[in-house]
Amino acid sequence: MSILDSKIPEGPLAEKWTNHKNNINLVNPANKRNIDVIVVGTGLAGGSAAATLAELGYNVKTFCYQDSPRRAHSIAAQGGINASKNYQGDGDSDYRLFYDTVKGGDYRSREGNVYRLAEVSANIIDQCVAQGVPFAREYGGLLDNRSFGGVLVSRTFYAKGQTGQQLLLGAYAAMNRQINRGKIEAFNRHEMLDLVLIDGKARGIIARDLVTGELERHSAHAVVIASGGYGNVFFLSTNAMGSNVTASWKIHKKGAYFANPCYTQIHPTCIPVSGDHQSKLTLMSESLRNDGRIWVPKKKEDAEAIRQGKLKPTELSEDERDYYLERRYPSFGNLVPRDVASRAAKERCDAGFGVNKTGEAVFLDFASAIKRYGKEQAVMHGNHNPSEEEVTKLGKEVVANKYGNLFEMYEKIVDANPYETPMMIYPAVHYTMGGIWVDYNLQSTIPGCYVTGEANFSDHGANRLGASALMQGLADGYFILPYTIGDYLADDIRTGKIATDQPEFEEAEKNVRERLEKLINNKGSKSVDDIHKRLGKIMWNKCGMSRNAKGLKEAITEIRELREQFWNEVKVPGSMDEMNPELEKAGRVADFLELGELFAKDALHREESCGGHFREEYQTDEGEAMRDDENFMYVAAWEYNGEPSEAVLHKEQLEYDYIEVKTRSYK
Repeated sequence: MSILDSKIPEGPLAEKWTNHKNNINLVNPANKRNIDVIVVGTGLAGGSAAATLAELGYNVKTFCYQDSPRRAHSIAAQGGINASKNYQGDGDSDYRLFYDTVKGGDYRSREGNVYRLAEVSANIIDQCVAQGVPFAREYGGLLDNRSFGGVLVSRTFYAKGQTGQQLLLGAYAAMNRQINRGKIEAFNRHEMLDLVLIDGKARGIIARDLVTGELERHSAHAVVIASGGYGNVFFLSTNAMGSNVTASWKIHKKGAYFANPCYTQIHPTCIPVSGDHQSKLTLMSESLRNDGRIWVPKKKEDAEAIRQGKLKPTELSEDERDYYLERRYPSFGNLVPRDVASRAAKERCDAGFGVNKTGEAVFLDFASAIKRYGKEQAVMHGNHNPSEEEVTKLGKEVVANKYGNLFEMYEKIVDANPYETPMMIYPAVHYTMGGIWVDYNLQSTIPGCYVTGEANFSDHGANRLGASALMQGLADGYFILPYTIGDYLADDIRTGKIATDQPEFEEAEKNVRERLEKLINNKGSKSVDDIHKRLGKIMWNKCGMSRNAKGLKEAITEIRELREQFWNEVKVPGSMDEMNPELEKAGRVADFLELGELFAKDALHREESCGGHFREEYQTDEGEAMRDDENFMYVAAWEYNGEPSEAVLHKEQLEYDYIEVKTRSYK
């Protein structure tokens, strides 16, 4: 085990990033034309990085498995993006955003990185407005803000319920400009299957053309991984079905440390599971918690009657409802952080108060908001004595303007009108705070291999605050990586083109081909999805919303056995030299089967509860997370050593000089 150096600059917190930019090496514009950079993943983190690097003059190659960068999973982000502009005049600042993020992450993130994130957040909004992103605006024309969980201010900029889509279109337009200039060469429908190291440095990748099946060699002076998170290790998650860990796992096996894999976020407002036939889950934006009130019946017999269809939720009076978040956390109410809200929902459902047929759902109710907005609108229109029908009509119009597309999506999926009856929600796997370990420059433990966005671990600690994923992805891509990667590339101005006929490329391609052939030639009888579903059930039941030592030990054994069964019994139809979606899935599930074991190992070793990592043995009398700052205030970074069971732990100690570390309270 070693102690990792995060390379946080010296000096006052608010001056670290500025001083660092002033002192790192730069690359002359004329020299940038001779340097190649590969970017794997073209969501917000990868797309913004590719566009910015190309704008600076680097030659960029982008890779995504989708048919267009517009289909990156960033498009699914609904609620908004944080920035500390304080447009509302409610006391926000860079420091408060920094503080809320560290506190929200349960004091398991880096001070230096998080303050930098807060510092550059305002620039993101200006950049996106300049691109034409249609953020919501107030009556006077200023950008509107709403609040998200874990904060007491309104700092979330949004575009109705499709913020991710609009931001991604902005990044995509910036990419397209560089594609037209010839500075970006886009390889869509390509999947990275290995990293190529030459003299210990990242110098290229092996990619598979997903249309023809051909393996290709691509060289560069640096490689950027921006391939998102690994939530689909649970099979059912809010992630796109194609989201995977493969790019991150391949660089992990080549020497990049994997940090905090057990830090996985369970989002509290998702459409509940309806049966084993499902292949993914659907998120209902956290922004809905601004106006929706979460409740279950106070009496178990009422919950049972609702489950059986004998009682409608609208038939229960206010006195018969338990607004449990407002009761338990009066200060933050329905806007507590995601991990807190998720555990509270699980506790109520486990206690027998769940409201759907499976007993695993709670209500998200907009009746109060409709009435409140309706009365406000009536007064604004000069009607001081409106009828109940008028109030309801006006209130629904306001709610529709704020959340209309989300309500439409819910009704299409559930076949229930959320304007008339409360939504049903339940927690689901959403975001992964763990990822590849990177230093302050976003460089992994492999020289020349950088990792941005959700694929790295750096900014969110043990729990991500809502609307911070888009903020981190764009901060990394637009404003951080373009500076820090130059510090490394300054040494490559005389290197020249990296040839792909070198032995290292030959060896990497050979290994990829052998692995694919092994999958294709396997004569098993089990489908890839069958094994993936079984992995997901192990992960959810024993590594999900709560964990314990017994369950984690069982999970490690069961995942290891399932991995062995996969390689002996999986059946992949078709060939490797053609379009073959089943082969794509098989490779990704093979990586999930290794990651899953490391995930459980990491959760077992961390004998505390913090953020999204909840160990049942370590909780307060009130059921809240109980941290162990004396023994576990560090980043757990795992080095690959042949098998997940043999992974070597390295620690990065976390120090807090500008924040008082204390038990989180949202009461």
